[in-house]
Amino acid sequence: EKTLFLAVGLLFLADELTILTTLFCERLCSTEDCIPGTGTYLRHGYIFASLAGYVLRKNQGEELLVISVVRETETQLLPDVGAIVTCKVTSINPRFAKVHILYVGSTPLKDRFRGTIRREDVRATEKDKLETYKSFRPGDIVLAKVISLGDVQSNYLLTTAENELGVVVAHSEAGAQMVPISWCEMQCPCTHAKEFRKVARVQPEYLQA
Repeated sequence: EKTLFLAVGLLFLADELTILTTLFCERLCSTEDCIPGTGTYLRHGYIFASLAGYVLRKNQGEELLVISVVRETETQLLPDVGAIVTCKVTSINPRFAKVHILYVGSTPLKDRFRGTIRREDVRATEKDKLETYKSFRPGDIVLAKVISLGDVQSNYLLTTAENELGVVVAHSEAGAQMVPISWCEMQCPCTHAKEFRKVARVQPEYLQA
């Protein structure tokens, strides 16, 4: 069912994606109407804008639309559920790895969005035996897929539980870029020391990123 929306002075029809302008701290809607996404925060049952920009209402397969706010330059660069993203690992602990999202597909982001790869989302099998530090290390470059919008501080939930996803670039303790030798190990070409990683089977379209 389509709805009419007023956006930047123009009236148009849309059923999945709608765009309006908003101000910082402006109340957008009730939590009964939408799910909060990037650039929003919750207060007393209402969703507010955490920055000035464009409001995006998008159908992501949920019962309610997901509402997000992005700056004008970011309107085409918002990581979406199902998108393949390139990330840099910033920290790890036994439960998850924290990352900065650098690319959506092959398109660089001007602002870095934060993401989380939970232990249960690292690989598809033997999840109970997985140790995060044997999958990622800070500084690693990782290919991942967006699975959820996570919390309201632009913290996306990501997965690497596919063969094509995981670490694509990692450096050894000696500072050399390591070479994949299996799906779970990389080797330093200088010292020949091996380190554990969740290694991606990189597809050609992602090699340049």
